[in-house]
Amino acid sequence: MHFFHGQESLTIVEWILRAVVSFLFVILTVKIMGTRAISQLRLLDFVIALILGNIIAHPLSDQRIGLKGSVVTTIVIVMLYLLGIFLSLKWPGLRKAINSAPFPLIKEGEILYKGLKRARISIDDLLAELRKEKIEDVKKVALALWESDGEISFFLDPQFEAITPSFYQLQTEPFDLPQTIIREGRIDFTVLQHINKEEDWLLNTLKSQHQTDVHDVLLATIDRKASLNVFLYR
Repeated sequence: MHFFHGQESLTIVEWILRAVVSFLFVILTVKIMGTRAISQLRLLDFVIALILGNIIAHPLSDQRIGLKGSVVTTIVIVMLYLLGIFLSLKWPGLRKAINSAPFPLIKEGEILYKGLKRARISIDDLLAELRKEKIEDVKKVALALWESDGEISFFLDPQFEAITPSFYQLQTEPFDLPQTIIREGRIDFTVLQHINKEEDWLLNTLKSQHQTDVHDVLLATIDRKASLNVFLYR
């Protein structure tokens, strides 16, 4: 256990042992803290970012600390990280141990206190998340699940869901993502080529439909029907 204590120097094996112990210790600590501390990050991602940040910072801020230990430790941590991802993909049991299964916080309009306690969040936190989703009444929520990344998934009761064209069996246009053809007064010629249009066509369209020149355009997008949407400098 010499690697555990402060010394004048450490061997490569002792540096490796330090990295392994630190990695496992941080995983255990974060699991105890709860996923609220790592919201929007997977457990392994959070651990790797936390450890590597400290490892790299120390030799850069203290001239007495050599770089060899940090390099060895970083390599070991990255290898452990990749191994953790590989094993979690191969073994569902390990994946569940690292990323716990989702559990309910709200069910059929009722708040489940046991779920709040398990997630380690307060009523105020839950209400804040509801407001972010523009849900003003808990009773409208059919199910709210606490996810492994610390986020909450909300599912409204069907009677409070927004009505979509499919409800009335209406035909709709296919999804179309407009492409940026002009950005800050500059034409993207790859987009022009993709839609089989010439530069003259674009310039004439700007003149005739928008009474402007390319240099006055902050942003212009084009859809699959070759319709331009233009935003000018203001």
